Amino acid sequence: MARAKISLIGGGQIGGNLALLAAQKELGDVFIFDIPKAEGMVKGKALDLMQLRPHDGYDSNIYGTSNWEDLRDSDVFIVTAGIPRKPGMNREDLLATNLGIIKDVALNIKKHSPNAFVIIVSNPLDAMVYSFYKVSEFKKNMVVGMAGALDSARFRAFIAMEVDCSVQDVTCMVLGGHGDTMVPITRLGTVGGVPIKSLISPERLEEIVNRTRFAGGEIVKLFGNGSAFYAPAQSAIEMAESYLRDKKRVIPCASFCEGEFGINGYFIGVPSVIGRGGVEKILEFDLQDDERVALKNTLEAVKKTVSETQL
Repeated sequence: MARAKISLIGGGQIGGNLALLAAQKELGDVFIFDIPKAEGMVKGKALDLMQLRPHDGYDSNIYGTSNWEDLRDSDVFIVTAGIPRKPGMNREDLLATNLGIIKDVALNIKKHSPNAFVIIVSNPLDAMVYSFYKVSEFKKNMVVGMAGALDSARFRAFIAMEVDCSVQDVTCMVLGGHGDTMVPITRLGTVGGVPIKSLISPERLEEIVNRTRFAGGEIVKLFGNGSAFYAPAQSAIEMAESYLRDKKRVIPCASFCEGEFGINGYFIGVPSVIGRGGVEKILEFDLQDDERVALKNTLEAVKKTVSETQL
């Protein structure tokens, strides 16, 4: 069998880590794409990763390019292209610049790989994935945003740090937009099956929830220039792997809703089953009144950002 072809749009920090993780998991051959000005940089990263192979034992090939023709007939695209956040900026501040980039990316992916599964990572996430969907005219199940996967991972990490236990035993979920209005569902969180509300005081749990909402900004401040890249890369790779290997993982991610949770016509973070058919279904559950209000609030924030795309 021929290897799958995975194309990464954007060769920055996330792009480089995506390439490493995809190769280590041997998900397929990897192409790191960037603008012609950065072609030497992505070719250098690709060559460096190729030289890592004897140590790590993987046989995936990694290439750097600025030529869209090299990406023809890709199975998966992971899009990270765009300017990163800087201290004091929120995700919406990136909209004007990154919108133009995502439109160009959408048209080129449509031209060269119309049957690909596309994972959007660029911020502001909910507006970028919506814009890609509209411009590309891809089927709704073949476009998804990497939002809840990262937000839920952060929530899990903070809970594990608080309880002092393995993060593997922490289960929790974050719904809504990929921003400060996201909705961690605390009542469903467990540690080894034990409800987190039995282990963490309400006051402390609320602090953890707020840290989760602003986790991206916390890292931006610490870096001083740039944003997170390790955890976002792994979150997107988890989604790509579930698609390529038909794992049917249930991953909170920005999927296109048509009535689920009372949301219609928007991409927003919901529990999604990802398999060879892309986003194969969204798993719904009954929300409590406060959760319903919070989800409505995050939907309004998403609508506002999407309205500014003027598509």
